[in-house]
Amino acid sequence: MRDAGTLTWLTMADALVQPVTSLDLPELAPYRTLRRPAEHAARGIFVAEGDKVVRRLLASDFGVLSVLLPESRVAEFTPLLQARPETEIPVYAVTEKSVLEELVGFEMFQGVLAIGRIPAAVTLDTILAARSGARLFAAVDGLTSAENSGLLVRNCAAFGVQALIVGETSSSPFLRRAVRNSMGAIFQLPVVELKPESRAAKVRTLPAALRELRAHGVRCLAAHPHTDKKFLWQADFTGDCCLVFGSEGNGLSPQVLAACDEAVAVPMANGVDSLNVGAAAAVFLYEARRQRELKGRMPNAK
Repeated sequence: MRDAGTLTWLTMADALVQPVTSLDLPELAPYRTLRRPAEHAARGIFVAEGDKVVRRLLASDFGVLSVLLPESRVAEFTPLLQARPETEIPVYAVTEKSVLEELVGFEMFQGVLAIGRIPAAVTLDTILAARSGARLFAAVDGLTSAENSGLLVRNCAAFGVQALIVGETSSSPFLRRAVRNSMGAIFQLPVVELKPESRAAKVRTLPAALRELRAHGVRCLAAHPHTDKKFLWQADFTGDCCLVFGSEGNGLSPQVLAACDEAVAVPMANGVDSLNVGAAAAVFLYEARRQRELKGRMPNAK
C-alpha cells in the first residue's frame, strides 16, 4: 500500500471519491497524525471518529474537510455529503478496514473518520448576548481527560446547557477522544475555550471568567464534594447560573473556588469522597433542569 499514489477522483453518486492507492498521499496527513493533537489544534481542525459522530458532523453546521472510510460504505454517506453546503468534500476510500488501521496506527471498530474545522472562537460576550430564558452555563477547571471532557459535553447538551466554558487548565473538547465520547454533542454546544496566550481575548482565565459572569448577574455554583454548607437540593438553580466542575483528582483550584458564589455538594455514603466528573455533572444538571421545568423556565423534556 505504500507505493506512490496520485489523485484519481471517481464520481460515485455525486460524491468525489478517491480510492486510496498510497498511504503516503499528502492529503491523508491529518489521518496519519491522529496521535499528535497539537498539530491539529494549530491547523484549526479536529477528527470525528465513528459512524454516528461522522454522520452528526455531516449533518451539522461545522465545516468538513474530508471523509475517510471503507469503499463498501461510501453509498451510505452519499446523501449526507450531497446535502452539505461545500461544493466538494473529498472522500478517501480504502478497500478494507485493515488498510485504514494501518494508516491511523491503531485498531478501529467502525472504520469511519472525518476531518472537521474547529469553529470560530466563542467569547463570554457572545454567550451572554444570546439570551433565551434563564441562563444555564457550565464551566470546567483542570479537566485533562479527553474522555471525561466528551462525557461532560454530552451531559451539557442532554440537559439544556447553553454554553460550556473550558478553563485554561483543561484539555480541548475538540480532541479526537473528546469528540468521540461526546457522540457528536460538541456540534450543538457553544464552547468558550479560555487561553491565557490569546491577546485578542478580554477574559483569559477561568477565575476571571467567573467574575465576569457574576458581574452580569450569573450565579456561579461550584460542584465541590468537600463542603458541609449546602447539598444539591438546597441550591437554587432556577435563575441565571453557571455550574463549575473540577477534575476527579484535584477538584477545583482554590482560585476558581474563591471566584464562585457558593459550593454545593452531592451527599454520598461514607468512604466515597467524589464522583467521576461525568457522573457529577449529570446529577447537577439533572437537578438544574428539574427545578427549571417546575418553574416553567425550560421547555419540557422530550
